[in-house]
Amino acid sequence: MARENFHDLLAFIAVARERSFTRAAAQLRISQSTLSHTIKALEQRLGLRLLTRTTRSVSPTEAGERLLKNLAPHFEEIQAELDAVGELRDSPAGLIRITATDYAASTILWPRLSKVLVRYPDIKVEVSVDYGLRDIVADQFDIGVRFGDQVAKDMIAVRIGPDQRMCIVGSPAYLKRHPAPTSPQQLVDHHCINLRLPTHGGLLTWELQRGRKMLQVRVEGQAVANNTYQMLEAALLGIGLAYVPADLASPHVAQGRLRKVLDDWAPTFPGHHAYYATRREGHKALELVIEALRYRP
Repeated sequence: MARENFHDLLAFIAVARERSFTRAAAQLRISQSTLSHTIKALEQRLGLRLLTRTTRSVSPTEAGERLLKNLAPHFEEIQAELDAVGELRDSPAGLIRITATDYAASTILWPRLSKVLVRYPDIKVEVSVDYGLRDIVADQFDIGVRFGDQVAKDMIAVRIGPDQRMCIVGSPAYLKRHPAPTSPQQLVDHHCINLRLPTHGGLLTWELQRGRKMLQVRVEGQAVANNTYQMLEAALLGIGLAYVPADLASPHVAQGRLRKVLDDWAPTFPGHHAYYATRREGHKALELVIEALRYRP
């Protein structure tokens, strides 16, 4: 029997269960004459009588009972699975892959996503820490997280953090051995802790700003790290000066473990943004994650 005739079997199951053409027709939302024609056509194709009809009742024949017993549960399973799949439209699920810096992952992503993961157990999140400006489409990431001025114009961007102020810090022990610089030019005389960028293998240039004057300074030193927290740790150990987010250094500055230098040259960058490709719109899990990350001053 062709698959397009499965509706005939569903019609038969309705009549056999209801023992009434009237009730079955109302359930299927078709006329009694259409239902009667459908059942007759099914019996003709099978070459078997499936229902015994009288003026007062309808009951399955032996063949009809067998068909009802064996087929009805399978159709119920199919319907249950279709209903379950349909619920995915309203129940967020799936894996969301995110690329971000370690600082953004620790201070923004995990604190906010932890609540999402508890509430929606079918959502999975994978965070890849990386300082490179990844092509999230080519590298199969759903979301990228970078400063606002680093987001490509063809992406949808959502602010997830306030503007980010940077600072240069050193330990009291280091600054005792090497007096604090009073101008950006004097940084060349200091041991500075560099950050290695994976994109081109180069070192991060320190960007400084005072008023409208902006400088890019290439620094040197004995230590090179590949993430912010290593740089901070090296500065705390007195290895040199580090260029890090101000709010990350602030607790150590308050405790006297670090001191800021050239604070009048500390720049402020557009805050972290989560960005994604336009083709990802409509993905409920993605939309839920973005909404959880959204910055609310």
